[in-house]
Amino acid sequence: MTSMNSTLDYANEAITKNLNIFLGLSLSYKISIVLLIPFVYNLLWQLYCSLRTDRAPLVFHWIPWFGSAVPYGMQPYDFFENCRKKYGDVFAFMLLGKVMTVYLGPKGHEFVFNAKVNDVSAEDAYKHLTTPVFGKGVIYDCPNSKLMEQKKFAKFALTIDSFKTYVPKIREEVLGYFKDHLNMDKNSGQVNVMKIQPEITIFTASRCLCGDEMRKKFDASFAQLYSDLDKGFTPINFVFPHLPLPQYWKRDSAQQKISSAYMSLINKRRSTGDIDPKRDLIDSLMAHSTYKDGVSMTDQEIANLLIGVLMGGQHTSASTSSWFLLHLGENPELQEQLYKELTELLNEKGGDFFDLSYEDLSKLSLHNSVIKETLRMHMPLHSIFRKVKNPVRVPDSKYVVPKGHHVLVSPGYAQTSERFFAFADTFDPHRWETSNASSGKGDEKTVDYGFGAISKGVSSPYLPFGGGRHRCIGEQFAYVQLGVILSTYVYNFKWKLAGKLPDIDWASMVTLPIEEDSNIIWEKREGCVL
Repeated sequence: MTSMNSTLDYANEAITKNLNIFLGLSLSYKISIVLLIPFVYNLLWQLYCSLRTDRAPLVFHWIPWFGSAVPYGMQPYDFFENCRKKYGDVFAFMLLGKVMTVYLGPKGHEFVFNAKVNDVSAEDAYKHLTTPVFGKGVIYDCPNSKLMEQKKFAKFALTIDSFKTYVPKIREEVLGYFKDHLNMDKNSGQVNVMKIQPEITIFTASRCLCGDEMRKKFDASFAQLYSDLDKGFTPINFVFPHLPLPQYWKRDSAQQKISSAYMSLINKRRSTGDIDPKRDLIDSLMAHSTYKDGVSMTDQEIANLLIGVLMGGQHTSASTSSWFLLHLGENPELQEQLYKELTELLNEKGGDFFDLSYEDLSKLSLHNSVIKETLRMHMPLHSIFRKVKNPVRVPDSKYVVPKGHHVLVSPGYAQTSERFFAFADTFDPHRWETSNASSGKGDEKTVDYGFGAISKGVSSPYLPFGGGRHRCIGEQFAYVQLGVILSTYVYNFKWKLAGKLPDIDWASMVTLPIEEDSNIIWEKREGCVL
């Protein structure tokens, strides 16, 4: 005991002595030391990590906490490829205080998407980002089991019978938008696809998913509210979900206004008893949203879920339709091939453009290939995260990802890599005529997470809608929506780029084209219905 007390006295004396030395320094020296300590700690921590054989190699970084945020944020796919060449498919990097373990390629897809829910959590990774946008009690702001049931509730609007009714509604919305916004009195004009496609997709999605009564509440200002919500999905929101900044105020205001619009209609129907579960998703949720434990969703949670569902129906389609219009603007020959495919189908039916049906969409193979190729080159989300709840071993390696770290997978990287797709930088829809990668199934085993059977295999390099329990349930709706939008453009217009193909705006977590460069020049076709 005497020896221990002597040691403590010596330690206290040393600390006091060093503290007095520090306090005796000039202010500039004090500031220098305080600033230097994090950098020294950062280097020592990285040295320690490099000596551990049970951790994935860590990408070196100079700046504490920020880590590799700049190269990752500016060009994530280039960053991944440069790291892969140095470290292999598995590596880790620091991102704004979070250690992200990356596993590239199909094996990484399998590792992350089919991981056990007890080991990795999408809810813990995204909750702080999505809750201010969607609201409480839904999507990632609830246990995973409830999210699976919410997906099941929402599938009312995603049946084949529903899709059949959506085709004429989407066509009507798109043509109406052209008439109101493109000045159809003229035979040609110029438009920015990043201004019109988000509006077209939100109008078509709301008409289909939320019904005619809710659609009437939507106008350009309502579309702007969804745009303000969209801006809640940026890297800074991922780390700091609440800051006193204008974009946060706009996000919160938009969430409240959209939620109030849904609540107004829900309250009206509740008070009058005018609830028809077959009418639209709103009524379906009001009638059928009781969990297995007997607890029903509150009306506010229904409104919040509707925000999430509609954003899901808008996000992918706004990005994808913008990109295929821009790529086709580079390729007039491909536009003519699409026009030929569409008119030949209509001629075989003996009908006109207004006779195009849900069943016909599957026969437009080149149209579907254009959508597939666009999704290959421009998967809406470039990175998908999970937070590790229990230590997980990386298959076929000695690496263990510890609790509290994150795992990251990037199907978008694989889809644009020469390792998996020849001439990956070339927009070539015809590649799908012979490729068997389009299914993304890997194997035919299925699993039901509570919202219907889906393919269990996620080992394909092509997974534009993700995989596993969090796979997007709106894939078929997206193809219907995008198919009608594309065919409506093709039948009525020819178009070309006003400049060069825009770069990707990596500032958002959604891979959108840079807005100021996204202009096309359109010209009416001879058979234009407007």
